Amino acid sequence: MDLFNRRQMLQSACGGFGWLAMQTMLRQQTAQGAGVQTTDHPARAKAVIQIFCPGGMSQVDTFDYKPELEKRSGKPFDPDGKLQFFASKPGNIQGSFWPFQQHGESGRWISDLFPQLAKHVDDLAFIYSMQSKTALHGPACFMMNTGFTLPGFPSMGSWVTYGLGSESEDLPAFVVLPDPKGLPPGGIINWGAGFLPAVHQATTLDSRAGHQPINDLFPPQNFDAVNRDSDQAGLDFLRSLNQQHLSDRQANTDLEARMSAYELAARLQLSAPELSDLSSESAATQQMYGMHDETTTDFGRQCLLARRLVERGVRFVQLYCGAENTTAKKTRPNWDSHEDVVRDHGHWGRVLDTGAAALLADLKRSGMLDDTLVICTTEFGRQPAAQGAQATGRDHNAGAFTAWMAGGGIQGGVGYGTTDELGFKAIEHPTYCYDLHATALHLLGIDHTKLTFYHNGIERRLTDVHGHVIPELIKS
Repeated sequence: MDLFNRRQMLQSACGGFGWLAMQTMLRQQTAQGAGVQTTDHPARAKAVIQIFCPGGMSQVDTFDYKPELEKRSGKPFDPDGKLQFFASKPGNIQGSFWPFQQHGESGRWISDLFPQLAKHVDDLAFIYSMQSKTALHGPACFMMNTGFTLPGFPSMGSWVTYGLGSESEDLPAFVVLPDPKGLPPGGIINWGAGFLPAVHQATTLDSRAGHQPINDLFPPQNFDAVNRDSDQAGLDFLRSLNQQHLSDRQANTDLEARMSAYELAARLQLSAPELSDLSSESAATQQMYGMHDETTTDFGRQCLLARRLVERGVRFVQLYCGAENTTAKKTRPNWDSHEDVVRDHGHWGRVLDTGAAALLADLKRSGMLDDTLVICTTEFGRQPAAQGAQATGRDHNAGAFTAWMAGGGIQGGVGYGTTDELGFKAIEHPTYCYDLHATALHLLGIDHTKLTFYHNGIERRLTDVHGHVIPELIKS
């Protein structure tokens, strides 16, 4: 038998080590999200922070200034009595509950509900002509998040991570920070991976101070060193069994995602505590995010965590400002302001204004706003006519609402589309979630028509068969 000399032995060993390294890299790439992985054109943004305000923010009380609404306030909106809103017959025309003022060099109108955001108006691009296909909260939230009114389709965050993967080995590519007060209409389906490989499902983090960022991430406190050693041996053995089990079931992405989740969880035991520990942030920064105020602290903490996630390589962060309106007698403030716009929007307006303005300022101060796309939207708007016994509420309106974008290649200080003189319906450049999604993907370097996944005989995509990039919103 021929024996290896030392040189041959080293060459063979190095080849084996290289193969092992390549297997590890391939496994990491799969775990982080195989897909496009390379952009279709040069990207302007590398990460997205999306703020979602579930419940239906009123466009005519926030960003869509309508002087005619004020002039005709108190007059019948539908004198012939032919219209039916979502939950009521139209009342009288109701002017904005807050005055509007022009701000910045652009002179964009913003209501006094948002004094802090108004300082950043020249960084914001407004889409005034947003519309939805439904006035039902759940389906409208699904549409804004996934492009479809039915549940079960992949969310925008899942599509982005499918297309681009992750820049972080120790944190998930897609993270969601739900409002501590509850889930949005439709629940966790809003950030599901649908039919995409299960590895693209979002990881939810608990943003509240003093809480574990991820449930059951850490072993019990009485887990001593001996148990930790044996636990590691058990995890290694489990990994080998899972790998063997997967080898015969390559088409089952749930198995691979579960294995990747176990490995990521081990890394998160080190990275998650550091991420959620805000003691390294200055008192001035925490003050800016409103963490000194009981009303604004929860969302302020979410916004600060979003910045920390993005700067650590997380690709897509979604935070929810508000939850589903399920409180008995609707006594808790909510964007879904059927009864009392001043109470509801007054509360959540201050919450959004403080956190979102601080996030924009923080990103801009650090230079991160240049390549971080910030999106703020709701699922639909509200009616220009009054609703309720005291005529202090507004009903749902799928015909018009406003979204804004900033950073990541967005041209600030511009507006796109218009609504009619009362803010009832989009009349110029009616825009759907498809167009917003197509524009966001474009800024990330992705052609929305090429980001597809074959499912049930159809090449599915986030924008379905619709969507156009809006060049007016993009820096030249």
